[in-house]
Parts: sequence; C-alpha cells; structure tokens
Amino acid sequence: MFKLNLFVALIMTASLSTGIFAQEKHLKGPYPGDPYRLAGEKHLRNIKMLTHGGQNAEAYLSFGQDKLIYQSDAETLGCDQIFIMNTDGSKKRMVSNGKGRTTCSYFLPGDSTIIYASTFAADSACPPPPDMSKGYVWELYTTFDIFSANSDGSNIRRLTTSDGYDAEATVSPVGDKIAFTSTRDGDPEIYTMNLDGSNQTRLTSQKGYDGGPFFSSDGSKIVFRASRPKSEKELADYNDLVVNHLVRPTALEIYVMDSDGKNMHQVTKLGKASFAPYFFPDSKKIIFCSNLDLTNPRNFDLYVVNLDGSGLEQVTFGDTFDGFPMFTRDGKRLVFASNRFSGKPGETNIFIADWMD
Repeated sequence: MFKLNLFVALIMTASLSTGIFAQEKHLKGPYPGDPYRLAGEKHLRNIKMLTHGGQNAEAYLSFGQDKLIYQSDAETLGCDQIFIMNTDGSKKRMVSNGKGRTTCSYFLPGDSTIIYASTFAADSACPPPPDMSKGYVWELYTTFDIFSANSDGSNIRRLTTSDGYDAEATVSPVGDKIAFTSTRDGDPEIYTMNLDGSNQTRLTSQKGYDGGPFFSSDGSKIVFRASRPKSEKELADYNDLVVNHLVRPTALEIYVMDSDGKNMHQVTKLGKASFAPYFFPDSKKIIFCSNLDLTNPRNFDLYVVNLDGSGLEQVTFGDTFDGFPMFTRDGKRLVFASNRFSGKPGETNIFIADWMD
C-alpha cells in the first residue's frame, strides 16, 4: 500500500523519454474481445477499466464483495482523497472530508464503517512533496493518523494519536483486527489493534522499513514488504533517512509472519522494489508487484510466488505499472491498478479481471 504518486512520478521520468505512454495509449491489445488484456497475460480475462483519468489506486473490496474503496486525486484534487464505487465502476463518490492527504483505506465488517489514514487533523492543506535531494525516497509523514468513519464519510473518529506516522492499515478478513505501519518507536514497524483502536501492539522489531501488511483469509498470517539494510553503507543511508522520516524503497522484499509476529520468514530474495503483496484465498501463494524487468527498472508488473519463495511466475506484461492486487474471496476475480492504456502521462486506473488458474 501507499506511495502511488511517487511511483507514478518515478515511472513518468522514464516513460516520457521513451514514449511508453504513447505506445500503450494507442496500442490495441491482441485480444479483440478483451482490449485491456496484453499478450502473455494467461491468468487474466475480461479485464474492465473502472476509473478513467487521474491517479487512482489501492482499491480494496468490501466484505460484501460488491464495492471498492480506493484513493484518487480525481484529476482536480490537490492530493489523494478516499472514494467508494461499485465493482462495476458505477456510483463513485468521495467519502473522506477533502482535507489534507489521505491514503490506505479499507472496509470494516458490515461495510457501514471504513478506515483510512489522513493528515487533516494536523493541517487541512496537502503536505509538501518529499525532498528528492537524497535520491528517490518515500516520506513517512508524521501527520498521518488512522481514522474510522461511517461509509458515507460522516462520524469521523481518530484511532491513532502517536507522535509519528500511522498509516497503511488493513483489516483481517476474520473481522477482528487492524494491521498498520507506524514510526512511533523510531523505526517503521508493523502493529495491530482492535477495530476500535484499542490494544495497539507492535509485531516487528528488525532494523529496516516494515510496511504494507495484509492478513491471510483466515487471519492467521500477515504478508508485508520490508527492507533489511545490512552493509555499513546501507545502514548509514537508512539511518540518515529514517531520522528525517524518509525511506528508500528501491530494495524491498516480501515477508510472511504469524499474525502475532512470530515465525517470520523472508519469501523473496530478488533485490528489487517488491511491494503490495496479497495472499491467494487458499493462503498457499502470494501475488505482489515488482520491477524485475532488467531492461526497464521503472516497469512494475504483478508476479506470483509460493510462500517458500519457489514458483515465481509473471502475471502482467505491460511496459509501465501494474500493482496493488487484491483477489475476491472466491479467487475468481482480481482487482489491480495500472497505467495501461492511460490517456495521458501520470494516469493510473483501477481494473478488475477474471482470474484463470
């Protein structure tokens, strides 16, 4: 989860010089009845574009499986806000209050309540972009806190109040816990809490950034992305950045642990920017996003891997960005965000497709 705008900016730097956006805009897919599907995408069928224009991403299904909650700048907003739409793309509506920057939204059980992170409590204006003088970095804004609200946006309630970044929240499919990322203890770590914000408990403690947690379908495991700086140079760079609330996401791997933080193990060892992992419904595999294309490190595609790191398989084959995947509960459909067939540079849209094993 998180940092769509920065990934888009990174991708655009290369795309504008190589004509990738122009290529994908005018490209007619090789499947006349399935125009958004690209060659090689054997697992995807009947791909539908649900949004059209602007930057839209991190779309997550309701418990009822009939709605999606996502973040968008809607082309005209100064920074991302939270929206809800039906899974056919109809009835789009903004449900955050339009203040500050928002990210990482999710439905709670019953779908009458939502959670998301926002900076509005500290400042109603959009926060400034991160300082890129240290290279490509993410900023973990300390003004982000996690809020709950009614699904129409009313009755906003604050769940976190720590002096640090609190965001990247997701809800267990069992409906009992929220997992999130926080810098309250200095290092970006993963925590859980009850749905009302009580019992906030730290799960990770290793040096490095831990974030983007998602639960398995039975709530027993959590998959997440993490950096693990090891050399003196890596540690010095990490320490210099983290004190300024920055992380460098160019080397992220996928990890899995029990939902209480025990039995952590590293799944991928790819040395790339691997992120946005999500369990298959049977929890035996993970789908995630990574820039493994050696000819273009700014090209992110979806990949599948077994929990032991074996069986790596590429799923999408675009030339720009495919990421933020989520399966329906029955595993028959996949929601994801993509730059494919974008109308202009910087556009990212939400797609839904039938999944073929």
